[in-house]
Amino acid sequence: MTPILFDPAKDDVGTLVALHQQCFPDPWNAAGLAVLLAGQGVFAFFTAHGFVLARATGGEAEILTLAVALEARGRGLGRALLQSAARQAALLGAQSIFLEVGTDNPAALALYAGLGFARVGQRKGYYGGPDGTSDAWVLKAGLPLPPGGKFA
Repeated sequence: MTPILFDPAKDDVGTLVALHQQCFPDPWNAAGLAVLLAGQGVFAFFTAHGFVLARATGGEAEILTLAVALEARGRGLGRALLQSAARQAALLGAQSIFLEVGTDNPAALALYAGLGFARVGQRKGYYGGPDGTSDAWVLKAGLPLPPGGKFA
């Protein structure tokens, strides 16, 4: 399944909300996602099992969120979504892409490392966690990202 560029004018933001609810303990609501999607340079790619929301402006891009349903993890969907977002960001003039990831998320860290992301910073207490806070690493990759990674 190939990720599709989300069109806020005709696609249902509820689809993204439902996916975000499956993936995060403190999910974004429809109003919040709609506001983000209306922002300059913001776009999303989605499938039935996941989505990526990103922003590209000023020669840089940022992954705002990546959500992959539990039953679809480990099959290349996250990689396919990130590569779609990276291609779109490059089309919008971005030369590099950033994201934050929990330091306690080994699956995500492996995914990002495999796509050429490198650690460029740390945010203490960025995420809520079992003990109240969890640190995040700030990662950066140059564009374009390496090819490959079709969703099975």
